[in-house]
Amino acid sequence: MTTSFTVIRDDTPADEIVKGAVVALGNFDGVHLGHRAVIAAAVDMARKKDRPALAVTFEPHPRTFFSPNTPQFKLTELNDKLRLLAATGLDGAVVMAFDAARARTSAEDFINHDLVERLGVTGISVGFDFHFGKGRTGSPTLLAVEGPKLGIEVHIQAHVDADGRAVSSTAIRNALGQGDIAEASDLLGYPWFISGEVIHGEKRGRDLGYPTANIRLDPACGLRHGIYAVRAGLGDKRIDGVASFGRRPTFDNGAPLLEVFLFDFKGDLYGQRLDIAFIGFIRDELKFDGIDALVRQMNDDSAKARAMLAAAPDAFPKLGKIS
Repeated sequence: MTTSFTVIRDDTPADEIVKGAVVALGNFDGVHLGHRAVIAAAVDMARKKDRPALAVTFEPHPRTFFSPNTPQFKLTELNDKLRLLAATGLDGAVVMAFDAARARTSAEDFINHDLVERLGVTGISVGFDFHFGKGRTGSPTLLAVEGPKLGIEVHIQAHVDADGRAVSSTAIRNALGQGDIAEASDLLGYPWFISGEVIHGEKRGRDLGYPTANIRLDPACGLRHGIYAVRAGLGDKRIDGVASFGRRPTFDNGAPLLEVFLFDFKGDLYGQRLDIAFIGFIRDELKFDGIDALVRQMNDDSAKARAMLAAAPDAFPKLGKIS
């Protein structure tokens, strides 16, 4: 098996692709508990066969391709998805561009060309509800029928629940839209996080005694506007903090922005990338009549965030490195 997580793309030369892998097939937005069951089955099958285990995923998400003007709240951007996949025991990932040509590809051609000829797969793990190919005619049932004819072992992962609640990317998006961080974390199996570059803001927080690291999220992000207890990742360092996501109604009611105040931290973060894991929801965004009232509330928010974070000392997503 490989010792690093390798990413294979459409332009990867054929002679650089190790044939015979077992693949976990899916979009894997969020890499949640259901996805992890599909992946674990692929890794287990691969180890028994002494073959590499790869995830096969698509970029952009097919929904984005078919509805380019409809905002799509993605739980994970591609690089973050790959970092999550790299921590699951997989040896790598195959990122297939979902474009017009891919959309026209029949399910049978996808199996025969992409999976058999290009990758030479020996096993496939797939969720019970995953569909692929033109018109979504490809299904787990089709794989189960055609796979053995091609010498491919097929595992179909049944529905996964978390204490009786259905696990799905949609359910997680809905939880985040309601600010239900505990529910989203339970369904994901880790705290939901974003990764972004720290940008310059209006620097109002500095004048109030709360200097913030500002990160612009995807405009389609459906996270509820409000105040959160967060844990930041700066390389291998973890720093607790409190964050506001919203339009700053006390000041400008502008475009949504994530503003993170890191406890007991000094340093210049401009231009650096931070991972921000959401640990708890504190309150909705509010408009204050004056600066004094705002600062008093920020002091209270910070105290609540510290308490939440103290109760979750190890809460942070497990992320791997990509070669």
